[in-house]
Amino acid sequence: MVGALDGRVVLVTGGGRGLGRAHCLELAAHGATVIVNDLGVSLHGDAEDEPSPAGAVVAEIEAAGGRAIPDGTSVTDFDGMAELVSNVVERFGALHAVVNNAGFLRDRMITSMSEAEFDAVVAVHLKGTWTVTRHACGYWREQAKAGSPISGRVVTTTSGAGLWGNVGQSNYGPAKAGIANLTQIVALEMQRYGVTANCISPIAATRMLASIGRTVEDSGAWDPLDPANASPVVAWLCTEESGWLSGSILRVDGNTVSPLGGYTVGNGYRSSTGEALAFDELSLGLRKAFGAAPRGLGG
Repeated sequence: MVGALDGRVVLVTGGGRGLGRAHCLELAAHGATVIVNDLGVSLHGDAEDEPSPAGAVVAEIEAAGGRAIPDGTSVTDFDGMAELVSNVVERFGALHAVVNNAGFLRDRMITSMSEAEFDAVVAVHLKGTWTVTRHACGYWREQAKAGSPISGRVVTTTSGAGLWGNVGQSNYGPAKAGIANLTQIVALEMQRYGVTANCISPIAATRMLASIGRTVEDSGAWDPLDPANASPVVAWLCTEESGWLSGSILRVDGNTVSPLGGYTVGNGYRSSTGEALAFDELSLGLRKAFGAAPRGLGG
């Protein structure tokens, strides 16, 4: 499908390393012009003395014959992201997709986590995703109202911690859960304008996973945890052809992509009177609902 993204302009946040870098390279390989947004911070969001990795990714893309530019605007900067979207449109004539990938970790047990550690992680993951998406959607809405055909694409990133929880991540997990829900809301609100929104949940050995001792083996063999495994899915979601799919959460595990379902309603307990539930019946009633009632009382 080389060329499937010819003429399309895609903004990727956190595009300098790991998943983001792989996404940028894949998008460019299919013809997209890529804006590589990255602050170049550490795994924990601290400033580093090294040059931003965004420039290195741009150099890789250009060396392969692609088109890309670096950007160092923080995704938490509301006005800065508005200016970035405006500048991209002015320079390239359009913006067709945004891939929200920026993030970092500040893990700590809830009894030890500081307010600053909570706020910082929620800001970059959840607010950052909202900020980029909000300004891109504002641009697409204006274009649609002016009569221009729109095929806008929003791609976001959640994680297992956001979907099922994880110890030590009472900041990161809720932020990632919020991103999944935000994606579905954007899909509902922007459908009328020709914009889709989908969320990926990749299993990959990024810097975050490396922090617990797992990295991609540099052996030349395919690795199920290679961040690049999720990138073809991201690139496809940015195409015009993907317009039939919106509001989905896609788990990417090695060589498999699977749709994830939402919350389901299980077997319930109905009040014994047929009217409002009474406090006194909930102890047994909820045990029945969860299949934990004493033997002989589960009916």
